[in-house]
Amino acid sequence: MYEILLNFFIYGFFGWCTEVAFAAVKERKFVNRGFLNGPICPIYGIGVTVVVSLLMPYKDQILVLYLWSVLLVTVLEGVTGYLLEKLFHHRWWDYTGMPLNIGGHVCLLFSVIWGVACVAIVHWVHPFVRWMVSFVPVWLGWTILAVFGFVLVSDLYVTVTGILKFNRRLAHMEAIAQELHRISDQLGENIYKNTMEGVELQDRVKTRAEVIRQKAEDATEEMRQRTERATEEMRQRTERAVEEVRQRRERTVEEARQRVEQYTDTLGEKYQELRARYQELAENLPPVSRRLLDAFPTMKPRRYEKQFDRLKEHRRQRRERKRK
Repeated sequence: MYEILLNFFIYGFFGWCTEVAFAAVKERKFVNRGFLNGPICPIYGIGVTVVVSLLMPYKDQILVLYLWSVLLVTVLEGVTGYLLEKLFHHRWWDYTGMPLNIGGHVCLLFSVIWGVACVAIVHWVHPFVRWMVSFVPVWLGWTILAVFGFVLVSDLYVTVTGILKFNRRLAHMEAIAQELHRISDQLGENIYKNTMEGVELQDRVKTRAEVIRQKAEDATEEMRQRTERATEEMRQRTERAVEEVRQRRERTVEEARQRVEQYTDTLGEKYQELRARYQELAENLPPVSRRLLDAFPTMKPRRYEKQFDRLKEHRRQRRERKRK
C-alpha cells in the first residue's frame, strides 16, 4: 500500500507536468491542466500505478507488455471519461473527430501513444523512481502521503463543489435565456395585436364615415331639390357626425397606443433586468470554472450546450480584449 500510494502521487504529478508542457507548446502559455486544482492528474497516477503494479513481470516481453499497456490504459481512460460524464454531465475530453474512436472517450492514436509511454515507464522511468524513493525514510514517506492525501481530498471537495455550482449557473442562464425569448415574443405579439386592432378600427371608422357621408350626400341631393336651408342643416349634421366619429377614432387609437407603451415599458424593464443578470452570470465566473474551461478546451456539456458555448465565446473575447 505504501508503494502504491507513492506511485500514485509521483506519477500523478508527472502526468500533470506532461499535460502542462503539452499545453504550453500548443497554447504558448501556462494552463493548469487536470481535473483538480493542484499539480496532480489522478488519472495518470492511477493508470501508471496499475501498469507498474501488474505488468512488471512482463518487463522483458516487450510485445506482451505493450499490448497489455494499451488495453489497460484504454479501458481506464474510457471508464474514467464515461463516469465523469455521468456524474458531472460534462464530457471532459472528446476524441469524436479522431479516427477509430469509441464514444469520443478513447481513440486508437492516443491508446498507441499511451502504450509506448507505458513501455518506457516500465523499462526506464519506474526503476529510477524506485531507486530515488528508497532513500526516503518510511516514516517521512507516510508523513508526506498523509499531507498530500489531506490536500488531495480538500482539492477534490473544492473542485466538485465548483463543478456543481458551474452546472447550476448554466441552468440559471438557460432559464433566463428562455424568459428573455418569451418576453421578446410577447412584446412582438402584443405590438402586432394592438397595431392590427388599430388598423381594423381605423378601417371600420373610415367605412362608417363613408357610409354616413354617402347617405348625407344622397340626402343632401334630395333636399337640395326642396330647399337650400334643409341642405345646409343636413350638411352641418353630417359634418358633426363625421367629426364625432373622427374624434372617437382618435381617442380609441390613442388609448390603445398608451396601453401598448405602458405594457411595453413594463416588459422592457423586466427584459433589461434579465439581460443584466445574464451578463453578470457570464462575466463573473468563479476561479474553478475558469480553470476548467481553460484546462479542458474540448469539454462538452450534456445539457445547456448553447449557454456553455456562449460562456466559452465570452471568455475568448475577453482574452482577446486583454491582449489588445
